[in-house]
Amino acid sequence: MKTNERFLVTISRELGSGGRTVGRLLADRLGVKFYDKYLLQRLVKEFDLDEKAIEKLKGTKQGWWSEFCNKLTRTAGSDPYRYSLDSAEDEATPDALYMAETRILGDIAAEESCVVAGRAGFYVLRSHPNMLRVCLRASAEHRVQRVMDRQHLTEAEAAEAIRKVDEARENYVKHYTGTSRYDVRNYDLVLNMDSLSEEDAVEIIMAYIEKSGK
Repeated sequence: MKTNERFLVTISRELGSGGRTVGRLLADRLGVKFYDKYLLQRLVKEFDLDEKAIEKLKGTKQGWWSEFCNKLTRTAGSDPYRYSLDSAEDEATPDALYMAETRILGDIAAEESCVVAGRAGFYVLRSHPNMLRVCLRASAEHRVQRVMDRQHLTEAEAAEAIRKVDEARENYVKHYTGTSRYDVRNYDLVLNMDSLSEEDAVEIIMAYIEKSGK
C-alpha cells in the first residue's frame, strides 16, 4: 500500500481484541480520519432507529428468498460500491441497511484516505486500488477479560455478549458477501492480539505498510 496516494485501511476485528483502539491509533499515525461510529450514526439518522435496533436488525438471519436475491445481485453487479435490490432503501430492513452502508463506504473511499473499522469493509471496498485489509483476533480468554474490564461485566455476561456479537456479525457478513469474516484469505495481515498491546499492533501494521509500499 502506498501512502503517497489515496489509500484505505480496513480493520476487521473480534469483540474484545482492541480493534477500535488500534484503528484510532493507526489513523492518527497515518494522519487520516478513522471511521467507526460515524457509519452507525449515519444509519441511525437515515432510518430513524437507535443503535441497538440497527445492530439487532443487521444480525438477523435472512430467509431463503432474500438470500437468493442477494446471490443474484452479487453475481450480476459490476460496481461493488453500489448494491441494488428492488426493495426500497428507506425501509428499515437488513437489505436496506447493507445498501446504505455500502453507499456510505463507497462515498468515503472515493473522497479521501482513511481507516475503516468493521462494516464488511474488507469486502465492500475490495476493488479499491490502494488498500490494506487487516484482521485482529484474540483468544476467548483474552477477549472475555477485556470485555469484562471495559464494560464492567461478569465473566458469564462478557462471554455471552461476545457470543451474540460474533453470531450477529458472522450472519451479516456471510449473508451479504458470500464469505466468512473468519476466512484469513480475505485479509492481507492477520494479528493475534493475545501478546500485543494496541501500540504494538500499530507498529507492526506501520512496518507492513512501509515494506509493502516500496
